[in-house]
Amino acid sequence: MLYEKSNLISCCLNTQKIKLKIHRQKMEKVIKSGVAMLRILESWGVEHVYGIPGGSFNSIMNAFYDERERIRFIQVRHEETGAIAAAAEAKLTGKVGVCFGTAGPGATHLFNGLYDAQMDHVPVLALVGQVASTAMNYNAFQEMNENPMFTDVSIYNRTVMTPESLPFMIDEAIRRAYEHKGVAVVTILVNYGYMDIPDIFISSAKNHRVGFPMPDPNDINAATVLLERAQRPVIYAGQGTRGAAKELFALSEHFSMPIVMSVLAKGIIPEETENFMGTAYRVGAKPANEALMAADLILFIGSDFPFARVCFPPDCMFIQVDIDSSKLGSRHKTDVAILGDARETMRQLVNKGIRKPTTHFLEANRQNRKNWLTWLHSFDNRQDVPLRVEPVYKEINRIAEKDAIFVTDVGNVTMQAVRLLNTNGEGQLFTTSGLFATMGYGVPGGIGAKLSYPDRQVFTLSGDGGFAMVMQDIITQVKYNLPVINIVFSNDSFGFIEGEQEETHQPKYGVSIADADFAKIGEGMGAKGFTVTHQEQLKQVFDEAKESPIPVVIDVKIENKRPFPSEAFMLDEELYGKEAVEAFKKRYEVNNMPLLKDLLK
Repeated sequence: MLYEKSNLISCCLNTQKIKLKIHRQKMEKVIKSGVAMLRILESWGVEHVYGIPGGSFNSIMNAFYDERERIRFIQVRHEETGAIAAAAEAKLTGKVGVCFGTAGPGATHLFNGLYDAQMDHVPVLALVGQVASTAMNYNAFQEMNENPMFTDVSIYNRTVMTPESLPFMIDEAIRRAYEHKGVAVVTILVNYGYMDIPDIFISSAKNHRVGFPMPDPNDINAATVLLERAQRPVIYAGQGTRGAAKELFALSEHFSMPIVMSVLAKGIIPEETENFMGTAYRVGAKPANEALMAADLILFIGSDFPFARVCFPPDCMFIQVDIDSSKLGSRHKTDVAILGDARETMRQLVNKGIRKPTTHFLEANRQNRKNWLTWLHSFDNRQDVPLRVEPVYKEINRIAEKDAIFVTDVGNVTMQAVRLLNTNGEGQLFTTSGLFATMGYGVPGGIGAKLSYPDRQVFTLSGDGGFAMVMQDIITQVKYNLPVINIVFSNDSFGFIEGEQEETHQPKYGVSIADADFAKIGEGMGAKGFTVTHQEQLKQVFDEAKESPIPVVIDVKIENKRPFPSEAFMLDEELYGKEAVEAFKKRYEVNNMPLLKDLLK
């Protein structure tokens, strides 16, 4: 009897539990997993995502439709464009860029942009489509094992295993991308995005914080001793000094040090700063390379310059400042390593060290810079046919607004932009593909820049080689009404590689490329096109471009001459002989540009 009564009570309790569970399920709010994922992106401030739809991503496309008032899907014409645009956006804004590719070819097309983000240390999230869970491991159409492909490029690389975990994993991926300044990859099985999950908002975006280590006082003391003792100290500053232009200049003045900047740091200080020698190595300036080679001490701040072993004297004293301890000592024998925020470190060095009077070394470098700039701008009004590049940059600088953004492709155009763009160090921004140096960066970067800063003027600067790789996405600029000014420098050559082949004394082979009318191609996609062949056309064309409400493509036909090789200039008769020096001067039209060593005498 007791046994039967116990069973009856147990049965009643279980029935009550089942009813309560059913009631809770009815009352519990649900949400599509794909929509929940997009709301995580929205909580992190993501405003748009780049990609191309595909069968393995359609559940997320459905979510984009549902969330279209809160987050924009940007349809590009090649996934590489989307990935590069996301990387450029991250570089310009500091916020995570987001792109996606579908299973198989859509995923593989992302790599150029993802490696650019990885090697320039910016946060990017890549969403990768995958076949449905019911088709996995059946050799389904476009099914491939995607995780191993992304292992090298990523700091987070996971496949979603349940629909409930999708929003959690996106939140985790973004945190990791910010923390490690790299690429996070999340692979999503297509059927999961359609599924209902409990509507539990789990974003950690409000908890995101950014902090930097403070320098150790002992390291500051050790560095100050070396700086005070040095006779020819030089600052090499990278992106780590962004936002600290005032402190950088104060440090330069305090210890009487010329400044050399990395390419990616262009625009942090005004070009007209008299202590600024330019950027280094092949894409840089003669005074920058000479200052570095003459240095007895280099203060290396916030940079990961890959050519340090070539550009820096091996026996100079070396002080390195970085917020990443893995970078300390990685590029040069280091005498003092400072793990700390660049701005605070520079402040403390100035406060601790004894101010030096302006040295002969700094004065000589200033004069070297003046001579270089005088020579550089002596070509601004030249009327050569085909054109020199200097008159083109004169017009760019003339119409550029105070907060203009310059997106530069890779090749000779990088060298010319770094030397000739007169960035103001205030509101203007500059970006390119740095360590990865992928051609085809310009047009996609312009899309990312204009979407991120719709009210600011955006220029893209490309050679004809790089532009041809991504020119299909001019139509993306047209589709989304992005009035970018796209300038193509056409010289019918992969000019940068042609210069390298000359340096290695080999035949110039495979570098000649066919000409095209890029202005007409732009017009065919709905942009405004201009072809420029003479210097007198430039002013009117650039005036019209500045006022254009639609994207512009300006195809400038330039001479195919090698730019001044600042890493291998032949101006020293003791090294090269008088005949070789005279031939070099004639080729590059050099005059009144003595060597730094002569200015130091």
